[in-house]
Amino acid sequence: MEGMFTVSRVFTFCYAHRLRQHPGKCANLHGHNGTVKIELQCGHLNQQGMVADFGDIKQMIGTWIDENLDHRTILEHSDPLADVLDKLGEPILRLPDEPTAENLAKLIFKYAKSLNLPVHAVSVSETEKCTAMYCNNN
Repeated sequence: MEGMFTVSRVFTFCYAHRLRQHPGKCANLHGHNGTVKIELQCGHLNQQGMVADFGDIKQMIGTWIDENLDHRTILEHSDPLADVLDKLGEPILRLPDEPTAENLAKLIFKYAKSLNLPVHAVSVSETEKCTAMYCNNN
């Protein structure tokens, strides 16, 4: 069996969220300085000898994170706070599910897949000690 090449790029973003289904303090609106690590993997290199150019990953994924996640309040779509913040003109992102680190990792993974990147895994860290990952099951 041949080996695989893996490259990764790390991004940071600031966001607020609340987890209404959480039994503890995470049900309250609070913020994080999040870290995203995206891992791309494939068995062969392109003509430049790369899985993907780090600059291209930054432009494709980093720009999307900056425009869609950074300095936003991320809420589940039916959260009543979303309507209030929207009316006030605050930048929000509504998700179909609770805005957990797991669901943010899945969101970024699916976006990277939609760009035909050979994404293997995406991890989102809310703190330096708490990380969730979404990855291929191959």
